Amino acid sequence: MTAVSVPTSRSAPPSTPAVVRRKRHRPRAVSVMTHVALLAGGIAWLYPFWWVLGSSLKDTDGFFSGGLNPLPHQFLWSNYTQAWREASFGTYFVNTLLITLGTVALTLITTAMGGYVLARTKFPGRGLSLGLVSATLFLPHGYTIIPIFDTVQRLGLLNSLWAVIIVQASGGVVFGTFLFMGYFGAIDRELEDAARVDGASFHQTFWRVMLPLSGPMAATVGLFTAITAWNSFFIPLVFTLGRPELRTLAVGMYAFIGQNSTQWTLLCAGSVITLAPIVVLFLLLQRFFVNGLAGAVKQ
Repeated sequence: MTAVSVPTSRSAPPSTPAVVRRKRHRPRAVSVMTHVALLAGGIAWLYPFWWVLGSSLKDTDGFFSGGLNPLPHQFLWSNYTQAWREASFGTYFVNTLLITLGTVALTLITTAMGGYVLARTKFPGRGLSLGLVSATLFLPHGYTIIPIFDTVQRLGLLNSLWAVIIVQASGGVVFGTFLFMGYFGAIDRELEDAARVDGASFHQTFWRVMLPLSGPMAATVGLFTAITAWNSFFIPLVFTLGRPELRTLAVGMYAFIGQNSTQWTLLCAGSVITLAPIVVLFLLLQRFFVNGLAGAVKQ
C-alpha cells in the first residue's frame, strides 16, 4: 500500500482591513511630515534673504520700527541708486568682475591639469604628495596670510588686481584638483588608448580629448571659485590697502559704516546688489553643478 502525500501549502493569513489601511497611510504620513519639515527649514533658511531684500526698500524709520517684519510700508527704489553712487559701486563692480573672471580662469587651468596628472599617472611619492596637499585644506587662511603677503610684496604685485587674482586662485587649487581627479578617474581609459593609437601624445590627449569631456566638472569648479572670489572680503582688503580704487563690492560695503552711525537701508541695498549677480549665475549653472558633482563621486 503506497502512501499518498498530500501537498500542503502554507499561505500567510489574510490581512485585515485595519492592517492594510495602516500600511497604506503610514508612508503617506511620513511623506507629509517630511515635506512639512523641509518646507519649514527652507523658510527659516530663506528668511534672512527676504528680510534683507525688504529692508533695502525701507526708509530709516521703517527699518527700525519694522523689526523682523520684512515687508516695507512703501517701496523706496531710490535706495539702490543712492547706494550705487555713494559707495562707488560702478568701479567696484568692474574690479570684482575682473578678479572673479581671472580667478576662475587661472583656477580651472591649474586644477584641470593637476587633476588629470594625479588621476592618470603613477609616480614615486604620489601618496605622500596627496597627503601633504590634503593637509593644506585644514590650514586657516589667517595663519598663511603673512608669508603670502611677503611673497606678493617681493614679487612687486602688491596693491594690484593680479595680487588678488593669484592669491584667490591659490586658495581653491587643492579642492578643485581633487574634484577633477575624481572626475578624470571615472572616465574609461579606452578613450586614451584610442587617442594614443591615433598618435596623440599625453598633452594632446588632455587638451583634445579629456578636457572637452570635463565640461560639467569645469562648470562645478568654476561656480565654486566664482562664488568664493565674488564674495571674498579678507583677501581683497589686505592686498589693496594702498589703493582703495581697487576695492571689490564686498570691501566697498564699508562705505555705509561710519564711525558714529551706519546707513542700514543702504547697506541692505548694497548687499542685494552684491548678491544678485552670483545668485543668477548659480541658477543658470545649477544643472552643470549637479552633474559635475555626480561625475566626481562615481567610481
